[in-house]
Amino acid sequence: MKLILENVEKSFDEKQVIKGASFEFESGNIYGLLGRNGAGKTTLFNVINEDLTLDSGSVKLSDEGGERAIDSDDIGYVLSTPIVPDFLTGRELIKFFKDINMKKIPDMKSEDEYFDMVDIAVEDRDRLIKDYSHGMKNKMMMLLTIISNPAIWLLDEPLTSFDVVVADEMKELLKKLKRDRLIIFSTHIMELALSLCDKIVLLKDGKLRLLEQGEMSREEFEAYIIKVLKDETEGE
Repeated sequence: MKLILENVEKSFDEKQVIKGASFEFESGNIYGLLGRNGAGKTTLFNVINEDLTLDSGSVKLSDEGGERAIDSDDIGYVLSTPIVPDFLTGRELIKFFKDINMKKIPDMKSEDEYFDMVDIAVEDRDRLIKDYSHGMKNKMMMLLTIISNPAIWLLDEPLTSFDVVVADEMKELLKKLKRDRLIIFSTHIMELALSLCDKIVLLKDGKLRLLEQGEMSREEFEAYIIKVLKDETEGE
């Protein structure tokens, strides 16, 4: 399966943020989407998720049936700021989500089995979500994506609110889940991207570019990424 972006453009008033971006993302990989603050990473996600309308270009899914438009069920979008109903307990939210998506969820598990997947403590499962920390709310958002099991996961800075132990646990979970999925992980933290992702894609000057590590060491690749981010031209 591939997610195909062709000449995607998006502007806000006079400011063009995405400038003819083209790229093919393939399933089985975690892509690290790197860019400086304000580069347009969240805008690109919102375009893929159809929260924003394209100015021009196309976003398509290619699978065994050929190319087609993306359906809402194809995408799971985890925002950097979690949006979860504070008036429910964690268990009530999972049960409600399972009930309304009963026909679409493969291999349905119990609420506690799902909680175990992201290591939410037993004593927290029946607490109101309004009393959860920011990191726990992010875990719930991630869990809803795991349950619905979409083909494409858009993860917008989801690990930055976790402590180092939980972030490491979530990274290992994502690595296990990537096989039949396409995961795009947006971050401005290079170390996080390099420790998690199979491929690094740079969003710079409104365009997407795959950066190949080749024979470079980790330190050399980091220096190369920084150089490309800082350079005013694309002629490296």
